[in-house]
Amino acid sequence: MERSTGTAALEVVGLSKAFGGVPAVDSMSLRVFAGQVHALAGANGAGKSTLLKMLAGHVRPDSGLVRIAGDDASILRPTDATRLGLNFIHQELNLVPKFTVLDNLILGHPDAGHRGLLTRSSLRQRARSVIDRLGVDLDLSATVEQLTTHQQWTVALGHALMRDAKVLAMDEPTASLAEAEVDHLLRIVKELAASGCAIIYVSHRLEEILEITDQVTVMRDGRLVGSWPTHTIDRGQLTRHIVGRDVPEIRPPEVVFSAARPILELSGIKAFPRLVNVDLEIFPGEILGLAGLVGSGRTEIARIIFGADRPTAGTMTLEGQPYRPRHPSDAIRHGVALVPEQRRAQGLVFGESLTFNVNLATNSSNRIRRWWPFVSMSKKRIVARDMMQRLAIKARSSESPVDRLSGGNQQKVVVAKWLRVRPKLLILDEPTVGVDVGAREEIYGLIRSWAENGTALLLISSDFDELSLCHRVAVVREGSITKIVDGASVTKEELTRMCYEAVGAHA
Repeated sequence: MERSTGTAALEVVGLSKAFGGVPAVDSMSLRVFAGQVHALAGANGAGKSTLLKMLAGHVRPDSGLVRIAGDDASILRPTDATRLGLNFIHQELNLVPKFTVLDNLILGHPDAGHRGLLTRSSLRQRARSVIDRLGVDLDLSATVEQLTTHQQWTVALGHALMRDAKVLAMDEPTASLAEAEVDHLLRIVKELAASGCAIIYVSHRLEEILEITDQVTVMRDGRLVGSWPTHTIDRGQLTRHIVGRDVPEIRPPEVVFSAARPILELSGIKAFPRLVNVDLEIFPGEILGLAGLVGSGRTEIARIIFGADRPTAGTMTLEGQPYRPRHPSDAIRHGVALVPEQRRAQGLVFGESLTFNVNLATNSSNRIRRWWPFVSMSKKRIVARDMMQRLAIKARSSESPVDRLSGGNQQKVVVAKWLRVRPKLLILDEPTVGVDVGAREEIYGLIRSWAENGTALLLISSDFDELSLCHRVAVVREGSITKIVDGASVTKEELTRMCYEAVGAHA
């Protein structure tokens, strides 16, 4: 539905917020209508998250107005937002892993609890109806930690629908989903809008914005760049509005790798419960992609190579020598590095500074660890500032805690810590999740540069367009490598089909 007249379901007028005198959001205005999918786009650090936090009651604005259905609204705390019909699904889902699906759905519901108006049986019936409406078969008694990422997103959506959300803001909903799961979620978004819900859709995936949204509003440096009906704008124009310049399309590597001798070889690798039989070779200077559905075994392969998990059978060799890492520190000493998918849990030390995190990997590097602990803090800060400049990391200073950075800038810090180490093999698991279009190109440039300098790269991505960076792409299905294809020529549609095919022989 496309609508831009009448009373908006949500209107933001001149909203501003500064931290330490630095504007995060500066006089931002926005109008979202019932039945409309409204994209909010912008580079990492543009102010999108701060704007949503103000609307959610987590951050108080310095100035400006919020109106709900034409009436001025005071949102001082999250309960105010919920009472007004504003619901938010953040990229880091606000679910309780140990609780059941049902308990998460009714958590905080105004009619739940011993003083609630509805019995648990009535709430269960309503929860069942909501989940069925979302088109997913879920056991309400299952704990959330047992669910896939896609199923957890469904629970988060159900949580909002249980509260009759009038306005629903979704932050990077498809970032970690496989192609088929993305299609399902986008279909749900359209259906919710058709039922009258006003949806704010935050995403760095421009093709999704162009496909399902009615209006797109762009922020840059905390300010409004502009707002357009989506059908009047193309990908190139949208990119320029977001970044402020043209960004080239993804291109394959220009240097051909040497296949004389693999740097890493996996033979007959098995690991309960996911990996059945994995045979794989990767060569110096090669970018090898891993394509597969969520749960296919892609991440398990990465974890075994990095020493986070151990195989139950099979062998690995690194530069022709037996390779059996018992811990990630063993892998790092052998020149193997990992940019993990779960950057918050595995890639960063929250509470510590950008300087600390950028220099973190050097302590375990065989080449640097002997002398690095004795390097002065001032020199470590110089390293961090250099990385901030090279990767355009937005932070107040090199001493800013990494948990204060936007998700995309956090990801750049994870990548930055391996630049100085220069590993022999670098594993990248979903390296551009939550990263804006400009930062993606910077990361792609680093990947190509690493390969040109002889580093082997294993690239795991649910974004099949991204795999066109690769020399070859290995398809993972049900714990095995089923095909290996040319990265430059294979299409997104062909990869999707291969991921669903029955297990077969190498192509």
